[in-house]
Amino acid sequence: MNNSQPLWTPSQASKDAANMTHFMRRVNQRHGLSLQDYDALYQWSLDEKELFWSDVWDFCGIVGDKGERILIDGERIEDALWFPDASLNFAENLLRRKGDEIAIYFRAEDQVDYRLTWAELYQQVASVAAWLKSKGLRPGDRVAAYLPNMPEAVVAMLAATSLGAVWTSTSPDFGEDSVVDRFGQTEPRFLFTADGYFYNGKKHDLNDKISAIKANLPSLEHLVQVDLTGFGNRVDAVDWRDIIATPAATIDFVARGFNDPLYILYSSGTTGKPKCITHKVGGTLIQHLKEQMLHCDVHPGERVFYFTTLGWMMWNWLVSALASEAALVLYDGSPFYPDGEVLWRYAEDVDMTIFGTSAKYIDAMKNAKLRPLDKFDLSALRTIASTGSVLAPESFDYVYDNIKRDLCLASVSGGTDIVSCFVISCPLLPVYRGEIQCRGLGLAVDVFDDDGNSLQNEKGELVCTQTFPCQPVYFWGDPSGEKYHNAYFARFDNVWHHGDYVRLSEHDGIIIYGRSDATLNPGGVRIGTAEIYRHVEQLDEVVESIVIGQDWDDDVRVVLFVVLQAGAELDDALYSGIRKTVREKCSPRHMPAKIIQVAEIPRTKSGKIVELAVRDVVHNRAVKNIHSLANPEALELFRDLPQLQE
Repeated sequence: MNNSQPLWTPSQASKDAANMTHFMRRVNQRHGLSLQDYDALYQWSLDEKELFWSDVWDFCGIVGDKGERILIDGERIEDALWFPDASLNFAENLLRRKGDEIAIYFRAEDQVDYRLTWAELYQQVASVAAWLKSKGLRPGDRVAAYLPNMPEAVVAMLAATSLGAVWTSTSPDFGEDSVVDRFGQTEPRFLFTADGYFYNGKKHDLNDKISAIKANLPSLEHLVQVDLTGFGNRVDAVDWRDIIATPAATIDFVARGFNDPLYILYSSGTTGKPKCITHKVGGTLIQHLKEQMLHCDVHPGERVFYFTTLGWMMWNWLVSALASEAALVLYDGSPFYPDGEVLWRYAEDVDMTIFGTSAKYIDAMKNAKLRPLDKFDLSALRTIASTGSVLAPESFDYVYDNIKRDLCLASVSGGTDIVSCFVISCPLLPVYRGEIQCRGLGLAVDVFDDDGNSLQNEKGELVCTQTFPCQPVYFWGDPSGEKYHNAYFARFDNVWHHGDYVRLSEHDGIIIYGRSDATLNPGGVRIGTAEIYRHVEQLDEVVESIVIGQDWDDDVRVVLFVVLQAGAELDDALYSGIRKTVREKCSPRHMPAKIIQVAEIPRTKSGKIVELAVRDVVHNRAVKNIHSLANPEALELFRDLPQLQE
């Protein structure tokens, strides 16, 4: 495969019509410039960051008072303050559209299917906001959700934030201990829940979990329950239907500062209690609008889908599409029930414009040899977005060969830390195999070696060398700021260190090789884990894999664990074939010293494999918070393996 040739190039017509092009023309007119392409616009956004972010505010039509000052203390990233005089309301910006067009589509597997118009959305938010206000909700109070990915979650979030509250959420697949680990730190007064949820064709009752959570959250004063599955309310909660049945004419939006808290998101928690990453009202809004309107080219009336839960930051990202006056397409349940085509039928039915998912889902489709290209009308679809883990080059091929040829494959990466992306798509640029298209506007992304030197076309640490509006305001429960500083600023002075191991390509795209803390270091040579996964998982016998570095003889040796297809065995031929593949496709340094078959690989609730937790188990170290895992029992498969003692 020739990686020097793009897999897809936008047409001139699509580039001319793109929001990014219109924004660049406005910048040129306002400032007497002649920027002609993305590279020039990107560089200007760094050189004139105050003008850039002020122009984004105006172009995206943010509702609120921008204030006179754009940035203070901008030279110190950790202390910088954006739009210090601004006032705005997050929910007001997401509810700017009115009328009878569809605002939210929703399906829960094959059990529930309904829609809300913009008018209905506003009416429900008004009713819930009035109820919250009647119960004494104050700006800054925490409102939590333990809900499926359903319209009621969007309504509750908008109602809470319309009053200046701070929203936080998890998904129903979290056990009660995991929920209490999170909400116990942030102390919500209100909790929205559902009676149950659907997954893989089955109904799951949440009432017992909710009772346990309620008993262990002393801050909780009010519990609201949505009836989704018919299990009913057995936890002494207010019925959602009673709240929305009480009409309220308008919403009294409470103005907040740009840097006031909006969302509390949680780190995965595999190295201790989850960190409570607190995001800003204005920082989240302006960053999401920039990404969705400019980088993803979202237009009013389009339909934006992301396969996510309320336990993943992509839910927070998705709901912001309302601010671009686009409709949300929500789905809750298994993406492979009743079969692997369920989401593509949904895409055809509602004319999805953007289809967002994880790299693991695309890999699973590829392994199942699904070919939506032949079966579904995807003429409205112009972007497939992928995140959550590294999208292998072969998965790029799969998308263009089997889903749709004329679309932008938007591999993106950022995370919970910034509730958005450092590296992202661009409607003006081609897509190259295995590469993320570009660095995001206004984000001074660079690649550093261990000594803080900038690298081009060499692997190193992803960093950001200038301040940006969507930095977290702080970690909740970290009054000294020590945890916040250590998470991002302890590695390099006055530089945000993100923790991804990456390379800037010759196209100025980005290739990600895995998390920095999971890189392998045999003989002192750093190896990204994604390089190994990419090639091992191309073998027909291998379903998935996880690789760690094991301390051995005063060095580190590479140990690869594999899950195989049903009926396959790790015999001598396959063992040798895996080693040969890694040696030839990667390097002799990458070649595993041990390959061990396991039945399952542990992962977080959002589907990410947990190399560090496996490494701790192999070294007989405690895993500090197994509640963060979707399948914690899988860790026991890696304990006291005799192969690791020889």
